[in-house]
Amino acid sequence: MGKIIKIGISKNKGEKLLSLSSIIAVKGKGLTDDRKFKDNNDKMNQLTLIESENISLFNKIANTNIPQLDFRRNLITENIKLNNLVNKEFFIGTIKVKGHDLCRPCKYLEKKLNQINLVKELITKAGLRCEILTTGKISVGDIIKQND
Repeated sequence: MGKIIKIGISKNKGEKLLSLSSIIAVKGKGLTDDRKFKDNNDKMNQLTLIESENISLFNKIANTNIPQLDFRRNLITENIKLNNLVNKEFFIGTIKVKGHDLCRPCKYLEKKLNQINLVKELITKAGLRCEILTTGKISVGDIIKQND
């Protein structure tokens, strides 16, 4: 069963992500205090997740030790295949979300982390973009489960 192991937000673009133990997710807007939080937010910009296992794999391949939050996703997960949640509704704790698209790594992140092969290595492993369907609190340790 999947779960949340880290939460991160940044108030401004380019700032280091701040690690939190919990955050309020607001339907249609995003995560409170995050740089992408706004009214009528695009469903692709409300919430991002990435698998800790894919971060570990990248660090192993690249012989680096880049901290998980430096990959610039809001939620770090464990024990769940996020690619399987594209176009599916699921719960993070009590919050209902919908996975819409894979997060594709970008040249910005590659440059920020000073990793020339990041895009190539993470093209289908850089996470999931989600729409927030219900408002509530997300906490480290919350279980991720699919809608049955």
